[in-house]
Amino acid sequence: MEPSDLGTDLARVLLTQEQLESRLDEMAQKIDEDYAGKDLLLVGVLKGAVMVMADLSRRLHHPVHMDWMAVSSYGSGTKSSGVVRILKDLDADLTGRHVLIVEDIIDSGLTLSWLVSNLRSRGPASVEIATMLRKPDAAKVDVDVRYTGYDIPNEFVVGYGLDFAEKYRNLPFVGTLAPHVYSS
Repeated sequence: MEPSDLGTDLARVLLTQEQLESRLDEMAQKIDEDYAGKDLLLVGVLKGAVMVMADLSRRLHHPVHMDWMAVSSYGSGTKSSGVVRILKDLDADLTGRHVLIVEDIIDSGLTLSWLVSNLRSRGPASVEIATMLRKPDAAKVDVDVRYTGYDIPNEFVVGYGLDFAEKYRNLPFVGTLAPHVYSS
């Protein structure tokens, strides 16, 4: 899809496909260096991380294992309370393994903080985080992120895995929607 395919629904493009791809190349190079000779398990958080996970994993220069989790946080409307329910757990045993959680975006950090604690309780050798996007101004808890694509303003964004009402995930860029899309 191109920005023009969205007509008046798109307010602006925040990060282009080229910017995302360039940063993924850099992140993958650093991950390759940091995990050389180690058994790495990438854990994608559904549904948003699908694009990042696929593109990042294809840029790595050594074999990795991949697994997926789906979690839901309870809260009012669009706000997370940090109370989390696992909808789909990992199939892999984490004991003694190096785990890299792959995220599309870190907002409040509440759900991710819970997830890191949960995975660390399973006996891995290490647990680190890679995210394409992070909103520092939205953080409610401090989450140590090892690999960050871009820090972005505290705006609602779509594309590259991020959705509004399950739409716009397939955009190859990250953008903001025009108010008429979500205010009706």
